[in-house]
Amino acid sequence: MRRHDRAVTGLRDIEGILLGCKTCHLAMIDEGTPYVVPLSFGYTITDSEELELYFHSSPEGKKLDVLHQNNKVCFDISCEGELIRSENPCGYGYRYASVIGFGEAFFVDDIEEKCRALSAIFKQQAQKDVLFSAEQARGVCVFKIVSTDYVGKQKSA
Repeated sequence: MRRHDRAVTGLRDIEGILLGCKTCHLAMIDEGTPYVVPLSFGYTITDSEELELYFHSSPEGKKLDVLHQNNKVCFDISCEGELIRSENPCGYGYRYASVIGFGEAFFVDDIEEKCRALSAIFKQQAQKDVLFSAEQARGVCVFKIVSTDYVGKQKSA
């Protein structure tokens, strides 16, 4: 990171950024070509500080085909910001907060984990605790990104 003054390294601070965001841009490589999709997400942070990002989708589609071929990914989770105005045009900027990282994608087949993942996604998007049934979980594909290589970044003024 070039701007170390904007680094967010505390786990609670990084989680604060994640809590405020709704979309994860997931970057993959499709036969040598970059491919990025915006996705709703949920997350957990393990005791060992692994960030697990959960996603759901139709059981078929391009992103799943790409992930089956190459599970290495990069992700960007960023919150909507605000324009910083100045008398001097060179003083303009933008407030933002983001978490960027690298990881590997794994498909979740275990029904209990799929239900937990769907609950995490719903909580992130709607701020409500909902339990999903095994029947609901069987109807969708769930995959997760596991990352130990992530960093927060923030500009607040």
